Amino acid sequence: MRTGLSSLPFCMLVLLSMTFPFQKKKRVLFFGDSITQAGVNEGGYIRRVDTLIAKAGLADRYETIGKGIGGNKIYDLYLRMDTDVLALKPDIVIVYVGVNDVWHKSSFGTGTDYDKFGRFYEATVGRLRAAGIRVILATPAVIGEKTDHSNEQDGDLNHYSNWIRRFAADNGLTLVDLRKAFLDHNLRNNPSNAEKGILTTDRVHLNAKGNQVVAEAMWEAIRKGS
Repeated sequence: MRTGLSSLPFCMLVLLSMTFPFQKKKRVLFFGDSITQAGVNEGGYIRRVDTLIAKAGLADRYETIGKGIGGNKIYDLYLRMDTDVLALKPDIVIVYVGVNDVWHKSSFGTGTDYDKFGRFYEATVGRLRAAGIRVILATPAVIGEKTDHSNEQDGDLNHYSNWIRRFAADNGLTLVDLRKAFLDHNLRNNPSNAEKGILTTDRVHLNAKGNQVVAEAMWEAIRKGS
């Protein structure tokens, strides 16, 4: 009788585990530059994604990791992929890069030429997919918020964003089109054609509203295929 009673808790645990199987959290990794580096701070877009996850009652289903480094371009992401991404075994990786590839071409002469951008981008995504990771792509949003196409890097930013759009479509990858989202938002909310202050603090990095716009777009994409 004593043996039967002592085994009862164990049997109950077995039955409970069969009724409510353990579900591993999906690990979502945001891979990018200084915008993503700041995204892990209070009020940053990654922390806001966490809030949206919690509001959806799914905090037990997802965990988020930010892996952004200021100044990074696509080839920097490729070079640090083993230690900063693959070693962490994420289920989903959002590649959010491109601003510095464009911006630094005119500012410092150290950007990324269009053809090299494509080759490194394709190689980066290829390695992630080979590891069984679901990849989500994001276009770079803005380098200046003027709505009359007079921001200095608008042409290149559109050119590189179009490459990402085509690559996503050709490879069946989920796209977070932040370039379009920011332009659409600014057309509605920037009547004075200001170069910053609507979604950014300095033409590039996100203010509170910008972080919220990015977070909502990212969370929608994450949920879409989960």
